[in-house]
Amino acid sequence: MASSAPPTSYQSDFPLQPADVKAVLEALISQLDAYTFPEVAEKIQADLEQRLDTNGYSDINGGQQLADTLTAHLQTLGQDLNLRLHFSPVPLPHLEADTEPPPQDLERQRQASRRRNFDLNKVERLAGNIGYIQLFSFEPPEFAGDTLAAAMALVAHTDALIFDLRHNQGGSPAAVAFLCSYLFPAHPPLHLNDLYWSATDETHQWWTLPYMPGQRYLGRPVFVLTSPATFSAAEEFAYNLQSQQRATVVGETTRGGANPGRGFRLHDHFWVFMPTGQAINPVTGKNWDGTGVIPDVKVPTEMALDTAHLIALNHLLEAGAEGVARREIEEALPLVERSLHQKRQDLIANLGGQP
Repeated sequence: MASSAPPTSYQSDFPLQPADVKAVLEALISQLDAYTFPEVAEKIQADLEQRLDTNGYSDINGGQQLADTLTAHLQTLGQDLNLRLHFSPVPLPHLEADTEPPPQDLERQRQASRRRNFDLNKVERLAGNIGYIQLFSFEPPEFAGDTLAAAMALVAHTDALIFDLRHNQGGSPAAVAFLCSYLFPAHPPLHLNDLYWSATDETHQWWTLPYMPGQRYLGRPVFVLTSPATFSAAEEFAYNLQSQQRATVVGETTRGGANPGRGFRLHDHFWVFMPTGQAINPVTGKNWDGTGVIPDVKVPTEMALDTAHLIALNHLLEAGAEGVARREIEEALPLVERSLHQKRQDLIANLGGQP
């Protein structure tokens, strides 16, 4: 079977010999034993073995070309966007999965995260006393805990809260549990998510925390903004809150990567990421892998913030806001409506006038 590489130019690609391609494929076939879905792994292994036997990858002679082609095959056969082959022009080190990084590497990572403000990009009080937190990733609580707590302190006196995860690519499940804990009472603890590891038949449960620094955000509406770029731990945050009916998800369906995994070195220049566990939500008994988190209110990504803001303002009016609070909401409503209308018109214009 002849392989069909994605339509990308590989003229300056890292050169590979047929023996390199064969070595990568053989290592990949073997490593798929660690994939969390054994039946799917067997299907992929059989296909790759057949291609090897029939010299199916003979037209591939570049490193990135092989990585892209095999990634496409893996994701098509496994229906799993988490399966991905990576190429490195620099030789990869030999590291065991459970090897602790040197302290100096951890410190460099912490410093890089601190420079990005732990991907906490924006915290605001929007018109009408609506809190807004834009988060680009979920950094581990040992790095970002104080900063997340500070953000929650800044929105503690708002009447509704919007988490913007439209550009969030995921991160630490511990950070998800940490931030979720602000949105539920301290007692009783709430079961948020399970991670099941098939290789060891172990389950790691994630629950809300009994102690949180600062004030919890209780009894007020919460919204989560999503897009097709929202991924992994960011999807878990949205899914956790949606399944517990604690938040309204607004935007577009997320990318659909639920199951945790890790990388495996295959060759001096290639490694593969594959899920080695499964996320299991205690409410639904399943997860969002492949399907993505489906919003409660489906709108284009560009309109998600104004839509959530408008819903929040109308909710507060219907709840009986009075005095200064009501006047501020009434002043904010036409401004948000105009902004939403303008974004809708811009989208229509970009689509050539088609609604």
